[in-house]
Amino acid sequence: MERKFNFSVDEYYHVYSRGTERREIFLDNFDKERFLKLLFVLNSGKPFKFRDVKDTSYANISRGNPRTAIGAFCLMPNHFHLLLRETEEGGISAFMGKLLTAYSMYFNKKYKRTGGLFEGTFRAEYVDNDNYLKYLFAYIHLNPVKLIEPEWKEKGIANKSFAENYLKKYRYSSYEDYMGSEREENIILSKEVFPEYFDSIHDFKDFITDCLTYKNEEENTQGSPVYTGLPCV
Repeated sequence: MERKFNFSVDEYYHVYSRGTERREIFLDNFDKERFLKLLFVLNSGKPFKFRDVKDTSYANISRGNPRTAIGAFCLMPNHFHLLLRETEEGGISAFMGKLLTAYSMYFNKKYKRTGGLFEGTFRAEYVDNDNYLKYLFAYIHLNPVKLIEPEWKEKGIANKSFAENYLKKYRYSSYEDYMGSEREENIILSKEVFPEYFDSIHDFKDFITDCLTYKNEEENTQGSPVYTGLPCV
């Protein structure tokens, strides 16, 4: 599907993609860890050979300046979400092109398959107002709750404490990074170029909790959120 806008410097975008025919694109934790490291390594104009960095820590990777800013991320079994800010002309398109190509090559080689892994080109939604941008910090980070309560948005959350603990333990989103965890994946994010909506970890946690207890969130047909003025924003 052709996008109805061009990416613009200093603007924000919700970017996402899922597996072709809704197939799973992360079959084990090694796949997720590879994708996260690609998020960091490929966010640069500098060429690289992934075999040179796959077994080293993020801090030991010299990648150059990032081509786009990442504010949040979440990996799900058959799709992923990113919150991005365009920081140089063409940055998001170049970054996403490299990311999807590199991960597809890795996945196809590992699982001995051929053909496209993702459902066409990546999708993106322009974030056109401040409330929507703040809302996305909840929408993206709450995605893993679907893995334990698939209908929580329609029926409400059955066990809030269990869901919150699950989010804390889910390593494949940036939730931990906003909760103050010291982990090397922190380096993936460029928090400083996103609005400071949360004055403290407590503020962020309260924001997530408020959104977690709100029912009937809507999505459009492509799986992107429809901002409906949630009380948490």
